[in-house]
Amino acid sequence: MLQSWLRRVTGGIMSSIGQFLWNLGVHPDFLTIIGFLMVGIASAIIALGHLQVGAIVLVLGLPLDALDGAVARAMQQPNRKFGGILDSTLDRYADALLFGGLAVYYFQTREVGGFELSLLALAGSYGTSYIRARAGEAGLVVKIGVMDRLVRVILLLVGLFFSGFLLPILAILAIGTNFTAIQRLWYCWNNLE
Repeated sequence: MLQSWLRRVTGGIMSSIGQFLWNLGVHPDFLTIIGFLMVGIASAIIALGHLQVGAIVLVLGLPLDALDGAVARAMQQPNRKFGGILDSTLDRYADALLFGGLAVYYFQTREVGGFELSLLALAGSYGTSYIRARAGEAGLVVKIGVMDRLVRVILLLVGLFFSGFLLPILAILAIGTNFTAIQRLWYCWNNLE
């Protein structure tokens, strides 16, 4: 929901930047891979306990996640499907790295519940994305739910920057992502049966 709204609000700006980058010869897959590598670096920093530094690296890499799509649209090659598959795949690995980094951090600090909440949030994130992908294969577009990827990232950033709130935010993510997966599954059941 938030992601769709943000795309509408920033669409013109992103299109212009995407066209500019494409004119410079920047390929969207390059942006996807660099963005993923930045998430990997941020995740390692988080695992080492430097939460705010990890958040800063994550913020620096986030625009690449939006720009790869803008550059792809500037290419004007509607039959090119691989970039979307690469982007979605690396998004899942990015989720694993982020929540895995948090799980490692909490395993080391032994803070009660952090490790488990990190894994539950990861499971919910995967469920949310998986249901959307499978529904798409069945011809159903599923974008409903309270916890889309942008909301998850924003909440995670707030928790990393203000680490006193990280554990409650992880609880919100663990509950919210799994609730969103259930919402999407329910939506599919109502619209595909």
